Amino acid sequence: MQTITRKRKLRSFQPLWTTTRKVQIAAQQRIPANIVDVLIVGAGIGGALMALSLAKQNLTILVVDRRQPVQGSTLASTAMIQHEIDVPLHRLTAMVGQAKARRAWQRSARAVETLTSLVDNLGICCHLERKKSLYLAGNTYGARALKAEAAARDKAGISAVFLNATQLRENFGLERTAAIEAAISASANPAQLTAGLWRKAQAEGVAIVEDTEITDIRSLHDWNAAATSKGEIIQARHVVFCTGYEFLDAVANQEHRIVSTWALATKPHHPRPNWLKDYVVWEGSDPYLYIRSTADGRIIVGGEDEEDPTAHQDSVKLSSKSRTLRAKLSALLKIPIAEPAYQWAAAFGVAADGLPIIGPVPALKNVYAVMGYGGNGITYSQIAAEIVSSAILGHQDPDSELFAFR
Repeated sequence: MQTITRKRKLRSFQPLWTTTRKVQIAAQQRIPANIVDVLIVGAGIGGALMALSLAKQNLTILVVDRRQPVQGSTLASTAMIQHEIDVPLHRLTAMVGQAKARRAWQRSARAVETLTSLVDNLGICCHLERKKSLYLAGNTYGARALKAEAAARDKAGISAVFLNATQLRENFGLERTAAIEAAISASANPAQLTAGLWRKAQAEGVAIVEDTEITDIRSLHDWNAAATSKGEIIQARHVVFCTGYEFLDAVANQEHRIVSTWALATKPHHPRPNWLKDYVVWEGSDPYLYIRSTADGRIIVGGEDEEDPTAHQDSVKLSSKSRTLRAKLSALLKIPIAEPAYQWAAAFGVAADGLPIIGPVPALKNVYAVMGYGGNGITYSQIAAEIVSSAILGHQDPDSELFAFR
């Protein structure tokens, strides 16, 4: 079958969230209307935030997905909702300039605050917990780099406290040369979060159609005609591709590439340092480790990324990566890590500068795409919803050029 997005196996094996209750969304099998104001392609966290940002605007909104809602990359997320971008602020400054780098980091911090407030205000039950973050010195960014990073963040008005080796050992019992402690992070159950957002969007009249793929799209004057895998034609004034790591072919290039990552979750009530319940942790290494815990006392650890878009499908590699993650986590926390209850792997997309790619698709009118999320999928989904919804409603987001196709 022809397709205009790059079809991928987005996740492998069994993520923790696949057993979450109450994440099924009642979706339709056929499109309810052939003419809509906005067609959103993708029913994951990105599509949900996009749809909700356009709800209550007197627009007809249709969402289609080749899978069932919430069943793509969203289930593979470790749901560390961070304002910290994969590329440190002082490093990003050297790449794009001080003004742009600061704005990107500041926008990311605001997005986390906006998202956590949104979830609270909507009353979505998804175990959302506000957290601090701990960024540890590693083999890529050592103590000197972290000291420069903390200073850069402080000058940009972003919370950052530099901890030397002694302070880190005394406060956290961790043996690293330095760390940065920061606020403005969170964690959640991504399946419950996404399902909750979709239910709110449906209550506002947003229609969701599952098992339907967009196979072609043509811009005709002020409209776009989208063909589906079921032989239907949808006329839409605006089309937004929230397909995550299944890139739109028209804009796929080497600036954003697909890599593989691995993760595991322990059983509930696993021994853990008391401080870990209040923090998300990651490190300045390549590949870097990232750690969080859940409300029921599981430890989630991920990392060991590889520059291979299909390596996550390898069951032998899953076992070896899991052993490596457990060994690294045990060495860091100085506690034995039991056999995991869940192990999984996934593909994700990254850009060289660590920033997402959000904006109009070249050569198509009123068609937008969002891609290159890196390790900040949920945070960047919120930014994308803000930027694209503003464009659709006729406003220019002041930061849109920071994330435009490049």
